[in-house]
Amino acid sequence: MSLPELPNTTNRRELRKALVRLRLEMHRQEIRHESGQLLNPLTRLRAMGDSLQGGLGIKHAPLWGIGAVVVLGFLTGKGARSGGMSRLIRLGTSLIPLLKLALQGAASKR
Repeated sequence: MSLPELPNTTNRRELRKALVRLRLEMHRQEIRHESGQLLNPLTRLRAMGDSLQGGLGIKHAPLWGIGAVVVLGFLTGKGARSGGMSRLIRLGTSLIPLLKLALQGAASKR
């Protein structure tokens, strides 16, 4: 990012053009700086998620998150105390695909 060249002339029009170019460059840099500051929390959050997923060795972290939400939904949902055994059976059948995926992932790592 180089600054525009200043003319070696005393022509008012050329000096005015150079001043406008300098102002435009200053505004570009200001916008770039402000947008970087606005996006900083998002990039930090994204980096933290990547490091968490990579650091724990969780290959399918989004699927595990969905599984956790499903389990919490079944356990704390409407009528959780009255469901009993049928509720646990439904929970088991809904988690079978997720468990198969987890077992396949564990088998392929060996």
